[in-house]
Amino acid sequence: MGKKSKFEYFKAIYHRYRDASHQIKQVILNEFCRVCGYNRKYAIRKLHGPPPEELRERDRTRDRDVVYSGTALDVIGRVWEASGYPWSQRLTAILRDWMPWIRRRYKISPAVEKELLSISARQIDRRLKNKKDMAKRRMYGRTKPGNLLRHQIPIRTDYFDVDKPGYEEIDTLSHSGDCAEGDFAYTVNQTDISSVWTESVAVLGKGEDGVVRALAEMRDAVPFDVIAYDPDNGSEFINWHMVKFCREKHLALTRSREYKKDDQAHIEQKNYTHVRKLIGYDRYDSQCAVDAMNDLYRNELRLYMNLFMPSVKLERKVHIGSRLVRRYDDPQTPLQRLLASGGADPRKLKELKELHDSLDPFLLAKAIDAKLAVIYRLANRKKRTPNLKYPFLTQSENNAMEDISKVFPGAKPAQIGGPRKLHS
Repeated sequence: MGKKSKFEYFKAIYHRYRDASHQIKQVILNEFCRVCGYNRKYAIRKLHGPPPEELRERDRTRDRDVVYSGTALDVIGRVWEASGYPWSQRLTAILRDWMPWIRRRYKISPAVEKELLSISARQIDRRLKNKKDMAKRRMYGRTKPGNLLRHQIPIRTDYFDVDKPGYEEIDTLSHSGDCAEGDFAYTVNQTDISSVWTESVAVLGKGEDGVVRALAEMRDAVPFDVIAYDPDNGSEFINWHMVKFCREKHLALTRSREYKKDDQAHIEQKNYTHVRKLIGYDRYDSQCAVDAMNDLYRNELRLYMNLFMPSVKLERKVHIGSRLVRRYDDPQTPLQRLLASGGADPRKLKELKELHDSLDPFLLAKAIDAKLAVIYRLANRKKRTPNLKYPFLTQSENNAMEDISKVFPGAKPAQIGGPRKLHS
């Protein structure tokens, strides 16, 4: 029963309850609790309280005026999907930045445009709640710490509080699927701490030479000078090839603590939004798949994420009693942050600004989806099992059979109905 129906029922029985005898009151009270689902004490207080005619208007259910039309909400949902499902604070900035292309694509009226520009982030959360619940994903990692040069490369535990671009966090993501054996693709990810400009390159295997070549390629692609690298403790970064590369290019090299992802908060976030959210968790173990990934990383995805996708950065943390409140800056794209910093190459920034004005983010999103469909077809989804002597036994049972065969040569496993068992 709704709130309005409960109020109407309360209004119908109020005066009858007040005029009834003690026995009749008990009957009315029991029925009132059963119909409305009220606690008995609450129902007694309500029936002994002021009459319905004297209740304030704010205590009744009010029909709210419709503020946002169905057309506006439909456009917001479409832009949210085309922009890669950003959170509401970023989506409000996307609606403002993408408005020239939204007008051309959806032929919206001035009234709808006003609704799109005035809707708040909290209202977007309410309107898109059901869709957001269906889009949740999880992220895993396979990074293991390397042992070489750990004492020669210093640990950085403090936050890089920098106001100019050039300080990079780097990481690798494996595309191994459900089996980590053999060669498979890795994505080398690089994120600038100041501007959050992100570059990605796919390599087959995570050998030192391939990773260093990927870093050199991304160093030439960014519109600013790289000053320092901060990787995790993976062996693909903690090696002599990486140290030699940084010394030759006069770059600083630090590392994070083992298994402390908060030391690399910027790159960990981009690992999901720029790679996992798009490529997924399937296995890619062919050069053809790596080439298809790089075709996406170097072209449409790079321009789409860095020119059209705003993000927020944490400015400070405020303790209000026992509650920790985080304050963020206004959403800005990496290009806008570079333009505001003044620390990038002016010639490259001019070219990027012209690209921003000439490209259509909706067409870029469509091209990204088309290339992702090609990449998905190159995934190796064949179920892989370890190379076991007895495939129908578990790994622990295989190990047990090896120990038994040393003591009793010729012992064989039996698989005759029921549970698996060993016999000689």
